[in-house]
Amino acid sequence: MRFLFRYLGTVAAVVLTIHLVPGVHVSGGLLTIFLVALVWSVITMVIKPVLAILTLPITIITFGLFALVLNALLFWAMAAVVPGFIVSGFVPALIGALVLSILNWIIHLVIPE
Repeated sequence: MRFLFRYLGTVAAVVLTIHLVPGVHVSGGLLTIFLVALVWSVITMVIKPVLAILTLPITIITFGLFALVLNALLFWAMAAVVPGFIVSGFVPALIGALVLSILNWIIHLVIPE
């Protein structure tokens, strides 16, 4: 049941991100938003940890700033995977990834595992 609440929290975070960040749009409606939340959840649980380990040397050299770039690239790549989700450049992807990550963090604080 908590998994469902956390997923719905991620859906709410995606909706807020779309409304707060200029350059991030959805043209497919509610189904696309649910799909974006699902893909982002899979990316953060499966792909991001593997890439974080692989890019650890660069992250250490840049004092952790490359982690922000990695997050933005994954957010931008999500636009290529999900039809109807549009990110219009790297800067909106960076801001969108930051906003979505912060909102998800807050939601996961409210809804613990």
